[in-house]
Amino acid sequence: MINAQDEKLLSLLRQNARASVTDLAKALHVSRSTVQNRLARLERTGVIRGYSVELGGDYLASQVEAHVSIKVVQKLTARTNTALEGIRQVSQLFSVSGEYDLIAIVQASSLEALSKVLDDIGNLEGVERTNSAVVLETRFRR
Repeated sequence: MINAQDEKLLSLLRQNARASVTDLAKALHVSRSTVQNRLARLERTGVIRGYSVELGGDYLASQVEAHVSIKVVQKLTARTNTALEGIRQVSQLFSVSGEYDLIAIVQASSLEALSKVLDDIGNLEGVERTNSAVVLETRFRR
């Protein structure tokens, strides 16, 4: 399914998803057509689902991020997930084991905006309780 060359290709794409096929081929010491074929196969098989934008610079520094643990009424899990997906400040949602059922990664433009989003999440039908941790500093991101 995935070999060592595919893993190297995926690693390069994680570092820069906009890298050209030519640059990827040079880094992997293979032809452009080999890279194009690998990319097509990885996309076709669902290993690569898409490409995204990684925010940075002053914009990212101006954002406030929090990890929100969410306890959900089990019968309302699907409805709660859909509602959380509709909140644009929720950038990621994870189902987890333990005391809480979900962890939402929330990004807002200010502490005041974050507080409003946290209130919105807490008031969703199906949310029993939440516990939030504001990110003070990102040490690294892959």
